[in-house]
Amino acid sequence: MNKKQAFIIATLLVLIVCAGILATKVNSPLYVDSTEIQKTDASSSKSDFFTEQKLKREQRYATDVPTYKTIIDDPNAAKETKETMAKKLQTLTTNNTNEQKIEAALQGKGYEDSFCQISEDKVMVYVKTAEKLTEKQTKDIKNIVLGITKIKDVEIAMKQ
Repeated sequence: MNKKQAFIIATLLVLIVCAGILATKVNSPLYVDSTEIQKTDASSSKSDFFTEQKLKREQRYATDVPTYKTIIDDPNAAKETKETMAKKLQTLTTNNTNEQKIEAALQGKGYEDSFCQISEDKVMVYVKTAEKLTEKQTKDIKNIVLGITKIKDVEIAMKQ
């Protein structure tokens, strides 16, 4: 077995472990019974928005990081490509950390659930609330985002 095969096996093991951890966090099994899917109604799918979005983000992160690291560690890759991938990896890691910090800060402010998505120059924040946000609440959310990310363009959406 050469280094490439060992790396692929290690990466697959890491992905399996990540999937198990995520399944545990969501309190659901790794498999879904087809009868359970049929029982799902519109109200439960709305309440799962935050969980689904966070799971998608974690899956994307779990697949992108090894890809970037493989390219960075490849001795045959061009120097510019390695530098580009290193910057992308750093941005991805920073954004992921900041998204989680924002969500934790919003939970600390009393919001039942939230989801944050950072793009290059914009932050999208979804908060779970039954009532419309007040101007003070909107300002507080924007201040939290600005304090963590230094990005001023913040869009806030409410989900129930």
